[in-house]
Amino acid sequence: MIEPASSGSPGAPRARGPAIEGRSLHRFYRVGEEETLALRGVDIQVEPGELVAVVGPSGSGKSTLLACLAGLDEPDGGSVAIAGRPISHRSEWARARIRARHVGMMFQSANLVEHLTVEQNVALVQHLSGVPDRAGRVGRVALLDSLGLSHLARRYPNRLSGGESSRAGLAVALANEPEVLLADEPTGELDTDTEAQVLALLRRTAQRGTAVLVASHSDAVAAAADRRITIVDGQLVGS
Repeated sequence: MIEPASSGSPGAPRARGPAIEGRSLHRFYRVGEEETLALRGVDIQVEPGELVAVVGPSGSGKSTLLACLAGLDEPDGGSVAIAGRPISHRSEWARARIRARHVGMMFQSANLVEHLTVEQNVALVQHLSGVPDRAGRVGRVALLDSLGLSHLARRYPNRLSGGESSRAGLAVALANEPEVLLADEPTGELDTDTEAQVLALLRRTAQRGTAVLVASHSDAVAAAADRRITIVDGQLVGS
């Protein structure tokens, strides 16, 4: 059984309350005289250990929502807190530090640097967090082994299959044992069997106490989630 390993203490306490919370999030984009409302007063929270799917048509605001929650984009109104720490309306540097230490990001195209090996990609994310790496290479090998990637530790991203690339992207996202994992269409290019494997890994990640939020068009992702949130035209329409 593949199960994500922890490079620190498995029983390390998580923050009480929502792992991530967005309140009254608004985001608009202006091109010339045209204004697009990408988010319209979205309220969302995900608890530790919860797997939540955000679904909706293309252009509905799913990716914008994840970007605001991660601090990659600033909402024009409202606020985001991660494990009780405000991340919105702070300097880019401050947002990056919070994100590096407390948020894992997983994308459809994988969050891998092409000129680094799989293990080097994990080491880079750990270094950028600014937190001393107590487990070192032993911890990285354990993480990769838990995802069935130990034999690919020295392989470069362009030599990975689609499923291997997704698992390597998940390893990078989990490198710092984040309170929150945000995944944007992580299974969009995978076949049915490989998608099921990645979803099983996301489920086990949540079971270890991480709040997992996945934006996806996939029915399989929605079915695997504890809760489904639908967004249409920048507004939540049900859960």
